[in-house]
Amino acid sequence: MTPTTTNAPTGAPPMDSVSTGLLNLLRDHDPEIASVLADEAARQAQTIELIASENHVSPAVMHTMGSCMTNKYAEGYPGKRYYSGCVNHDRAEQLAIDRACKLFNCTFANVQAHSGANANLAVYYALLNPGDTILSVVLSDGGHLTHGSPVSISGKWLNPVHYPLVYDESRDDYGYIDYDAVESMAKEHKPKIIMCGYSAYPRIIDFKRFRTIADSVGATLVADIAHIAGLCAGGAHPSPFPHAHIVTTTTHKTLRGPRGGLIMTNDEELAKQIDRAVFPGTQGGPLMHIISAKAVAFGEALQPAFKTYAKQIVTNAKTLADELMHRGHHLMSNGTDNHLMLMDLRKFDPELTGKDAALWLEQAGIIVNKNTVAREQRSPFKTSGIRLGTPAATTRGFTEKHMKQIGGWIDQVLRSGGDESIHKSIAGEVIELCRAYPLPH
Repeated sequence: MTPTTTNAPTGAPPMDSVSTGLLNLLRDHDPEIASVLADEAARQAQTIELIASENHVSPAVMHTMGSCMTNKYAEGYPGKRYYSGCVNHDRAEQLAIDRACKLFNCTFANVQAHSGANANLAVYYALLNPGDTILSVVLSDGGHLTHGSPVSISGKWLNPVHYPLVYDESRDDYGYIDYDAVESMAKEHKPKIIMCGYSAYPRIIDFKRFRTIADSVGATLVADIAHIAGLCAGGAHPSPFPHAHIVTTTTHKTLRGPRGGLIMTNDEELAKQIDRAVFPGTQGGPLMHIISAKAVAFGEALQPAFKTYAKQIVTNAKTLADELMHRGHHLMSNGTDNHLMLMDLRKFDPELTGKDAALWLEQAGIIVNKNTVAREQRSPFKTSGIRLGTPAATTRGFTEKHMKQIGGWIDQVLRSGGDESIHKSIAGEVIELCRAYPLPH
């Protein structure tokens, strides 16, 4: 399905002059990596990306990442660098800071975190000592490794305790955060930090309720909005401000920027602690090419069109969720309020693993990821669920009618029993749809 030639396949989007120039350069300079890049461009062009944490950036963002800004060390912050020659890097970073603050309506922003995981680590480093207690949701219920998983430094050096979802399927709030349990556990364990924000939670987060709970026990509320940042910025999900003391996020996913992290607050003292925790506490030189691309992405997200995009992401997700449930599939919380949904395969087919489902769908040109579900019994390498999201498909221009079509394809694949002839047939239909809706170029 994926070509092995360096020539883009028929139906692939036309490349802008910079991309074409890059491939022409690499074909002479390093033909092996040129082949890899060309093949990956073709793969993305010919498949439907439904991984909730992925997106397609604009050419402006993409090529800023490959700019001359990568050639400079710039330890420190604007106006306070340890190296000379940083005047233009100061300008770029300040633009990113100012635009982030405007986008999220906050006062302080650190744009240097290399990733969302690094952003969370810096917050812990700023506020906690080894052994301190944090309260978060368990990983299999939609949490993140950095929220206290035992395989993460957050679980090894801190004392994580976890609040549950509502597991009772007879309740209207099945699959939602159990806020009463959050409050009860907070009063019992007195955590220094309460984490809210998730990797696989499909419902609106009640930041105000979380802040009330945090205040009742003297905890700092940290909202990790890595997944929903673009929805918050675009008005399609309530903002964590003014309720959260600290907000962390990635800059890709729904925000549609380069891969990186961001930390924000309205508290000046917390801002100073965070800056020290990022550099020199947990990182060295900032990635100035990425920070410059963050500035570009934030500028794009400040445009009116981004609000339309964020709204369409949610509309598409709801449509896809409804279509899947209509076809007999079980979703955690029975639907979605945001960009993602979590499919529990156990009721559909107890023998089908998330690993196999994701493999079958990839053969059909639909890219999802295997994912744990509530009360997971399988390993994270197999899982009992898959996670789907609509940010990248929405960037491509897909709307409700396409989501219904994609839902039908997913249903066919999951009912195929692994029949590769069915997968191949659907892959051909996927390519035709992708040709009609090329990637940004």
